[in-house]
Amino acid sequence: MANMVELIKIIKQAALDAVNASKPVHVCFGKVTSVSPLKILVEQKLPLGKGQLVICRHVTDYVTTVSIPAEYGWATQNRSGGSGDPAFASHNHDIVISKKKITVHNGLVVGDEVILLRQQGGQKYIVVDRIG
Repeated sequence: MANMVELIKIIKQAALDAVNASKPVHVCFGKVTSVSPLKILVEQKLPLGKGQLVICRHVTDYVTTVSIPAEYGWATQNRSGGSGDPAFASHNHDIVISKKKITVHNGLVVGDEVILLRQQGGQKYIVVDRIG
């Protein structure tokens, strides 16, 4: 019976060693040290460059499409007259915008602290989000 318990311990340890050797996904933290080219220092010891990083869209500047319904009071345009003719007096027009492209300025900046996922094998790191 003692031999069986020892065998089970050895098998469990071998399984743990195999998982650790394959370097499954691991959460780590880093700090942006450069933007162009992008460099992130992971846990104050491992510098990563562009070739090792996979960047999620929401930590970049990107263009997206939004809808702005006219019922939001700010979707109006003021036309002011200036000619003195009453037909051209100051008046408002509703602006009906169904879809509009905008740029979201959300790129990483030096000093940003980020959450990274190390892919299995440790060759690539996915920049998931900022901290805070």
